[in-house]
Amino acid sequence: MPPNRPNRSPADDVAWCYEAVHGVSRTFSLTIEELDEPMAREICVGYLLCRVADTVEDANHVHPAAQSELLERYSRALDPDEPVEIERFREAVDEWVPDDPDEDWTVVANAPRIVGVFRELDAESRETIRPAVRELTEGMAMFVERYADAGGLRIRTLDELEEYCWYAAGTVGELVTGLVSRGAPRATRTPLEENATAFAMVLQLVNVAKDAARDIEDENNVYLPTELLDAHDVSPASLADPARSDAIAPVIERVTERAEEYLDGAKTWLTAMPETRGNTIAAWAIPYLLAVGTIRELKARPEDVVTEGNVKISHAEVAAICAQFDAETAPSLSALRSRIERRPLHEYDG
Repeated sequence: MPPNRPNRSPADDVAWCYEAVHGVSRTFSLTIEELDEPMAREICVGYLLCRVADTVEDANHVHPAAQSELLERYSRALDPDEPVEIERFREAVDEWVPDDPDEDWTVVANAPRIVGVFRELDAESRETIRPAVRELTEGMAMFVERYADAGGLRIRTLDELEEYCWYAAGTVGELVTGLVSRGAPRATRTPLEENATAFAMVLQLVNVAKDAARDIEDENNVYLPTELLDAHDVSPASLADPARSDAIAPVIERVTERAEEYLDGAKTWLTAMPETRGNTIAAWAIPYLLAVGTIRELKARPEDVVTEGNVKISHAEVAAICAQFDAETAPSLSALRSRIERRPLHEYDG
């Protein structure tokens, strides 16, 4: 249970939100470290609001009917005309919070705390964040209901995977774009808005590809399209079976290719982005380049998704990418992308 409110200050809740993000998302942790206020707080709170819904949707110990009800209640809790609904959500979700919650469920248990910080943001920021989080939440409820009889999600086609990724990540891209483009001239907003979802779709599709074995083991969710699995005679139950890694590898490759198709749009989004209100290009370029590196590794060793549990780039390459943005002069994204696509950045001389 979250601490009693009378014993906390608003500053305590903000500090807790920052700590919570660092515990649940490597990508957004790196992003927020590169941001200044007020953007850092807005992105932190917006992400945590989304994470609450994502954790409920992924919970295989919660019955689908209860998941759907919780998600719908959570969406209502973000309605400005329902100020006490977040407490009702917290009461309703309490029976599903594990006795020893992990970091994700600790975020769910502290949903009222996150919403409290959200309500302290300025009105324009709230009205940018709220619709995106509610659309994400309601989309997840729809997918839970769609597969209520399957015991977990079973994405059927590449088009349906794109639909799911829109709700899970494209909405976040819209949220971020709304915040970073605030006050920008139309010439700046247009390329941002036209490519608003590309960055988020890259990251989400990369996650689908690299975490396929863990998703079936931990959540009983299958995001790899069953039309592709069927074509290679792979059953969802065998996604974590090392003996089937060669058959699964082409499916991983196909989803990785779909992620790669969004890289150009994501780069256009990045290069159009203004550095205002505490925003920085580095905050978003670093996860973009990490995704480029992960795509390279997925293409080189797709079978490791099954045999090793997932595919990651090394800590040395992460450090090398982050170090590119320590200098006063911003590096060329095109040049960095080209180099990372060929081999790990830290392996280059100089």
